Formats: sequence, C-alpha cells, structure tokens
Amino acid sequence: MKLLKPLLLVFSMVATMIAAPFATAGTPETRADGVTVIHLDEYNGYFAAEETIAGLKAGEYEFVVTNKSEKLVGFQIQNYKTQETLDMFPLEPGQQRISRVTITEDGVRYRCPINPTPWYDIDNVKPAS
Repeated sequence: MKLLKPLLLVFSMVATMIAAPFATAGTPETRADGVTVIHLDEYNGYFAAEETIAGLKAGEYEFVVTNKSEKLVGFQIQNYKTQETLDMFPLEPGQQRISRVTITEDGVRYRCPINPTPWYDIDNVKPAS
C-alpha cells in the first residue's frame, strides 16, 4: 500500500509529460478572407506544428514556416494524390516564409528537401462546407 501512492504519482507525472506537447496544439485560425493559417517550425530533421493539422477541410491555406535550425533548410508541399509540387523554397536560419496553397480533398504532404525529413502526410482532408 505504501508503494502504490508513489507509483501512481510517478505514473501521473509521466503521463502529463507525454501528453503536454499535444495539449498545446491549437485549432487553426481561419481569417475573414477565408484563408486558414498553420504555423510550422522546422528543426534539424523534423517539423512541429503549432496548430492541429488533423481534420482539415479543403480550401485556401497559408503555411507560415520558420527555420528554427542553425543551417539552411527548405520547405516543399505537394498534392498528396498527384504529388504535384504546390510550393517549394529554401529557408536561411531564423528566416520565416509563407506558402499559400489550395488544399483539395486529395490532401497534401510536406517535407524538407534540403535536410531530408520524412513526408508529413495529410490525406484525410474533408470537403469544404
């Protein structure tokens, strides 16, 4: 019984630490002009999204991409189904650029083509309402 309380405390602390990064993801903001904004921070080998990217709807999007690494990186976004490149550009350390794209029900995928990262697939895009 004495051991149960400390174990529960440790379990609860570990669960909080694991869930904390996901709890801070916000809902993407859609401006009055109908464009939805998603912020992506690019680090050495991975992207972190400030907003939840699950459950997106077809429409106009701006991806605000910030290079948080100490070297040149890039951003490439493609139509998920056709693999047509929608936008691609390099980013110097600390630089921020905006990629405005139309996302269809085909979905999209993005990656860094300079500092190779895996593709981030968003293939469950819902119809515009």
